[in-house]
Amino acid sequence: MSALPPAELSRQLRLGQSPDLTRRRWIIGLSFVTAVAGQIVTLYQTGIIPHLPDPPLAIFDSDKVDASDYAYKRLQMPDAPAMIITAGITATLAAAGGQERATQQPWLPIALLGKTLIDLVTNVQLGIEEWQENKKLCFYCQASTVAATATAVLAVPEAVRAIKTLLSKDQNQEAAASVPTPS
Repeated sequence: MSALPPAELSRQLRLGQSPDLTRRRWIIGLSFVTAVAGQIVTLYQTGIIPHLPDPPLAIFDSDKVDASDYAYKRLQMPDAPAMIITAGITATLAAAGGQERATQQPWLPIALLGKTLIDLVTNVQLGIEEWQENKKLCFYCQASTVAATATAVLAVPEAVRAIKTLLSKDQNQEAAASVPTPS
């Protein structure tokens, strides 16, 4: 499949209507939830703002969690900037390709599903670490976990269509290969 002309891609992404596009748009929006959460926490973790407000629930203490060893133990940097990057990758995968990418570029929805599943597993694992090390949770990180859960669920239908497309192509190729050629 050749790439769509830019004008057609623009038209499809902006004006197209399909359940897959609707879910992709939600995934992009939810990715921005994670990006904004990462930006807010980065401001705190780098000293730009002095405090992270939390909802009035005893389970949350974002200041404690995001200033703890847990939040700075990887790569000699705070962890929140990585949230921004990973959210950008997810949004990019959701935005890539035209309206019919499940049949025309099936690797894109499959890659998106893989990325959203990695995000979900990573968020859950980090939430477990966060709790084990601090006995509190970061509200912003947990907002990202909720967003990651929703994006993974939203990515499934298009990925299933893409997998079906690939499987039908494989079956068609096998069938074509087994047809005897006249001699």
